[in-house]
Amino acid sequence: MPSLNQALTQNSYINSFTQARSLKRHHHFYLGPTNSGKTHHALIALQEAKSGVYLAPLRLLAMEIRDRLVAAGIPCNLITGEERILMAGAQHTASTIEMMNPSNLVDVAVIDEIQMLQDPDRGSAWTAALVGVPAQRVFVCGSNAVTAPCIAVIEHMHETYEITQLARKTPLILEEVSICGNRYSRQKLKPQLKKGDAIIAFSRKDVLTFSARFRQWGFAVATIYGALSPEVRRTESERFCSGAADILVATDAIGMGLNLPIRRIIFSNIHKFDGVASRHLNATEVRQIGGRAGRFGIYDTGYISVFENDEFIHVAHMLSTDDNADLTKLPITINFKQIDEISQKLYTRKIAEVLTYHQHRSKIHTALFTNAPLYSQIAQAILVDEHAPNMALKDKYIFVCAPISLNVAFEKDYYLLCLQSVALSQKRTLPTAPTWLTSTSPKHLEAAELLTHNLSLYAWLSFKFPQTFVNGDAVKILRQCVSRYIENALLCQAGYGDTAREIDYLISNRR
Repeated sequence: MPSLNQALTQNSYINSFTQARSLKRHHHFYLGPTNSGKTHHALIALQEAKSGVYLAPLRLLAMEIRDRLVAAGIPCNLITGEERILMAGAQHTASTIEMMNPSNLVDVAVIDEIQMLQDPDRGSAWTAALVGVPAQRVFVCGSNAVTAPCIAVIEHMHETYEITQLARKTPLILEEVSICGNRYSRQKLKPQLKKGDAIIAFSRKDVLTFSARFRQWGFAVATIYGALSPEVRRTESERFCSGAADILVATDAIGMGLNLPIRRIIFSNIHKFDGVASRHLNATEVRQIGGRAGRFGIYDTGYISVFENDEFIHVAHMLSTDDNADLTKLPITINFKQIDEISQKLYTRKIAEVLTYHQHRSKIHTALFTNAPLYSQIAQAILVDEHAPNMALKDKYIFVCAPISLNVAFEKDYYLLCLQSVALSQKRTLPTAPTWLTSTSPKHLEAAELLTHNLSLYAWLSFKFPQTFVNGDAVKILRQCVSRYIENALLCQAGYGDTAREIDYLISNRR
């Protein structure tokens, strides 16, 4: 049993969601592997409800569900960090999970990909949704990896729940012989590729290199990776779904919710770089990605393969391993009220000091919750304090939460320009459309990807500081132009010669 102080800490978080606590919520878990119809069942309930909200892990999925509801004759809003598309009379909303409105009472809420509670940067958003979405009925979809800590919280709140375990609708078979046998070579790979294959690589360079090579071999190829905007990923998905592309080349970005007509998933490697080091794919990754094969209603069976025979051992082990997470407590993150209180306690206006203090000194020791790590926020906070020391604490916190990658110099530089605009109360207009947007050359592909990231930041900030970022309404048009350039560039880019695996082989052969 937690101590009194611990119980008060738990309950202070739970009770901060006043609308949700005013309801007798019932939670219905739809749990199972990919291609088991989890989200489908929940969306039927959402469509039949008088009002509802779909909480998505990705902006792309929020867009897809919104379009699905509208096509079914149900007016539906789209709300993400970058856009607000509101329909007259709409009682339904599709949004990214961070945009969950704890004050908007609805009949049905759908929380998708609940296993994302394990994500170190975003997991706290799933906790907030589970505890705080104000809906009579809450449908929770995902794998079974984090069920136990979710149920513990629900029972503590004295709310009811039921669990429906779903099985795959099509068999998933690990092929007996790899694509290239004992040793990878591109000569062996070429004749083994078939329509409906999806080759999974774990870097942008490898995806583009495979994509260009397969086109040279005569295949029509669709390309999906994380640096692409949701609009481009959607176009590439549609090309593959319609049959305009024979083969899909993608990163593990397809592992989260994208429903694609894939016959066979081929792992081009069983390692990935996770931002710190290269590591083996874990069980959740292998299942989420591999499970995309064998789309129900299109294929009777899904297949998984690898490039070399030895790699089957790891994939087979991950497919058979229990993927229940080590997670025993749900992550929660700091809010501005806490930031303000710590700031006053420490007599500091430096938000990096506040967040660091919270990270190391305000540890929550309860049976249900734990502090989410703040490493990325602290890194941004240090920049904010350095470049805008006199900015209001609340405004600093907004920039700490801004969606950027500090390890990408182009994004970081633009972030600092935006920060200084707010600090100096100077208007910032939309980036000028580059002259290469009308070019047919693919050589500006990376620059176009980076530009879409800056446009996303501008759109996000335009909702926070509309007096500074005055061209928010114009983002959509410029983003469409950039997306069209990227889509055309993907069809003719030449790749990077060799993949990372091929370069490693060349180096090892020289030793």
